[in-house]
Amino acid sequence: MSQSLVTMSYIIATILFILSLSGLSNQETARRGNYFGMLGMAIAIVATVLSDSVNSYVILILALLIGGSIGVKAALKVEMTQMPELVAIMHSLVGMAAVLVGYANFMDSSSNLAGVEKIIHEVEIYIGILIGAVTFSGSVIAFCKLSEKISGKPMLLPARHWLNLGLLIAAIVLGQLFLSQAETGGGTLPLLLMTVVALAFGVHMVMAIGGADMPVVVSMLNSYSGWAAAATGFMLSNDLLIVTGALVGSSGAILSYIMCRAMNRHFLSVIAGGFGTGSGGEAAVVEGEVQPIDAEETAKLLLAAKNIMIIPGYGMAVAQAQHTVNEITKLLRDKGKKVGFGIHPVAGRMPGHMNVLLAEAKVPYDIVYEMDEINEDWAHVDVSIVIGANDIVNPSALDDPNSPIAGMPVLECWKGETTIVLKRSMASGYAGVGNPLFVLENTRMLFGDANATMQAVLKALKG
Repeated sequence: MSQSLVTMSYIIATILFILSLSGLSNQETARRGNYFGMLGMAIAIVATVLSDSVNSYVILILALLIGGSIGVKAALKVEMTQMPELVAIMHSLVGMAAVLVGYANFMDSSSNLAGVEKIIHEVEIYIGILIGAVTFSGSVIAFCKLSEKISGKPMLLPARHWLNLGLLIAAIVLGQLFLSQAETGGGTLPLLLMTVVALAFGVHMVMAIGGADMPVVVSMLNSYSGWAAAATGFMLSNDLLIVTGALVGSSGAILSYIMCRAMNRHFLSVIAGGFGTGSGGEAAVVEGEVQPIDAEETAKLLLAAKNIMIIPGYGMAVAQAQHTVNEITKLLRDKGKKVGFGIHPVAGRMPGHMNVLLAEAKVPYDIVYEMDEINEDWAHVDVSIVIGANDIVNPSALDDPNSPIAGMPVLECWKGETTIVLKRSMASGYAGVGNPLFVLENTRMLFGDANATMQAVLKALKG
């Protein structure tokens, strides 16, 4: 394929990627956005395979088969509850690819660049490996936290901010050494040392971030992976990789900013240490007796209510209760009840996690509301059902300045007439914070597996 055809194919793919991002910004057009993205990627792959830059089709086909097989297997095997950790580990692969491409370019003896062009290429290599290494190690730690292989609590080392500053200064100094030595054919040692520093920085950065901030972390790492891909594009002189990486990097950064703003958090404070680093005081102890309720009583309350709001959380995802919840929703709506879903920006373990679950269960988009749309209307809600959520409905975020989640906007469901909370136990949420909601006078606790419990409620409603 001629270079002009490859360039034209890349332009078409770029347009499709932009249309994909545009489609993904809205629930009704998200499926179409995915189709645009898949088509754009297919065109990009075919154009690259048929381009004159390919020297070994055997290696290329083997790589496509291996990568494609892993992708297909992951897509078929991974449950919806595992999507956050899948996204995190995929980000790590992008980071590792940037590191490997950077070292391959550094060791390439066939390069004939000289002067300013050589310096620019070396800067591209250094920055690409730096961003890639941070993305790789940070994503691996995020995967381990999300899959609960390690604790979700922040690891706050003494003088951690000075440690981060020291690592940054070390990366800059090593960069200067690398550029000065690379002019004479050296630079291997500074490049290796920088890689170790970048890997350590990625680990420390994500380890210091609390569990409740993990959706922001996933979004942030998505942005990092985009910039790593863009750096790879510069190293390979591939315009499509540069544009695509910039699209992913910028969109991920914007999403991270939007989520932080919705949480009343500063982006830098999240990166610097996550929840639990604000006041330095001790959070108030939750005291009081819970009031349990069973499925039959829950069904009676729902049948007597006119306005019902359902708040899904990660517990609903774990129990795979979204389909049962949708059946209950349809039954209640058929009986003339007004039913809606309240979604917090950080509900679940990644951006849009709850929206994806509800879409999978075919819950109508027009009854799914964002936090800002419903937080002024709780006084009109007769019954709120909280399914496996904790931190996003925690009153201490608003009235306890010493709480680790102080200042974070939450769904203020306790302002409604009755709140029913579904949980397996009284254990704290992912942020490790106690919840006073559970002991309020108008709260009832429905203990058990969310799917089994909702199945019992559905049966009682039908009976």
